[in-house]
Amino acid sequence: MCDELNGDPAIRCAILTGDGSAFSAGGDIHAMRSKEGMFAGSGMALREAYRNNVHGIVRALYALDMPLIAAVNGPAVGLGCDIVCLADIRIAAATATFSVPFLKLGLLPGDGGAWLLPRAIGMSRAAELFFTGDSIDAETAALWGLVSRVVPLGRLTAEAERLAQKIASMPPHALRIAKSLMRAGQSASFDTLLEMSATTQALAHYSADHKEGIEALIDRRPPTFIGA
Repeated sequence: MCDELNGDPAIRCAILTGDGSAFSAGGDIHAMRSKEGMFAGSGMALREAYRNNVHGIVRALYALDMPLIAAVNGPAVGLGCDIVCLADIRIAAATATFSVPFLKLGLLPGDGGAWLLPRAIGMSRAAELFFTGDSIDAETAALWGLVSRVVPLGRLTAEAERLAQKIASMPPHALRIAKSLMRAGQSASFDTLLEMSATTQALAHYSADHKEGIEALIDRRPPTFIGA
């Protein structure tokens, strides 16, 4: 699915939300206890299951070219919380909660959460959540920077769609490049990012969308970007 999204230039923004009362309840603890499903087999088999299944999910979401909005409608537990961190913009319903209770089960964040969560909320707060297994509510998540806003549950979908439509009105090529620059900025040196910025900016100056943006501003009208 993510490959299809990346391959369609008409798609300028994506929304990820839960189906039901939870955003994601995390791993199936009953399957863990009975060593069934993904948790069946030897330790090496389970390692490969994580690499091929869980890691496949997080890698695919991380590799999305277009902006991704997480609309967190309820509990985001374990892998669910770490998936929230993969989104570029995260909004929550007032009913949302967030937790990474791996240690309570004698487990570790096997989904990349030890990399994702500290980047979303800082090392100290991420350590507090990982080391205690505590849950935080939506308002605390907003205070900590895990989500950018909290809205009533009944408005969550409309708010996510309103935000997606606003993002989708931007020039599609520049939008995806802006995301890639922000992503690179998390690990690249400042000098490297400046070089990347100069190159991509120079190309953008020769785009039809740049010309349209200038003309629309002068004409005092909304621009229409076509991805050219």
